[in-house]
Amino acid sequence: MLDRISFSTEDELYLLGDYIDRGPDSKGVIDHIWALQETGHKVHCLRGNHEQMFLHAIDARDELHGINETRGYAETLASFGTPNIDHVPEAYINWMKNLDFYLEVDQYILVHAGLDFSTGKPFENKKEMIWIRYWYESIDREWLGDRIIVHGHTPIRQLEIKNSIGELAEIPAIDIDNGCSFESFGFGNLCAFEFGTQTFTFQANIEAL
Repeated sequence: MLDRISFSTEDELYLLGDYIDRGPDSKGVIDHIWALQETGHKVHCLRGNHEQMFLHAIDARDELHGINETRGYAETLASFGTPNIDHVPEAYINWMKNLDFYLEVDQYILVHAGLDFSTGKPFENKKEMIWIRYWYESIDREWLGDRIIVHGHTPIRQLEIKNSIGELAEIPAIDIDNGCSFESFGFGNLCAFEFGTQTFTFQANIEAL
């Protein structure tokens, strides 16, 4: 994907979370992000629910054995060369702990899953920022103003993503999760959204080919 969008040090890249648990090399994903940042690339990272679940597992190590199979941690730990969460280097854990829950960039609000508008203070509920689904009907248009929410977390088909640009007047939100790890029709891609041109780039999951 980075090659497809010709990502350079002149650009800014915003990643919406879930760097772990969805592939064979979770550690390598984080390492690649760090390598980009170290070479002068501007990469901004948000927290996803999978990073949050990993942090919860660290806080409840005795429960880890029971959730390895259901949450993918066995594969994540394998990418660190260990079956023991205590052997994951502290630098990776601290990085996850310091990930932002949301960012505001120009006219966009970036968040992993979405915002909870039920209390009138959408930026206060951090839990829902990484977990909420199906929240479009509750959007407070007065609070949002002319801003657009860009998020992931809930996989939708490629055509739905493309059509969302034409529907911004009705739904000022763009879901860019195309279910990269899915093999169903219309899914199976990474999706990048370019703010200025409001265009999408899709990259098929080459590990699934």
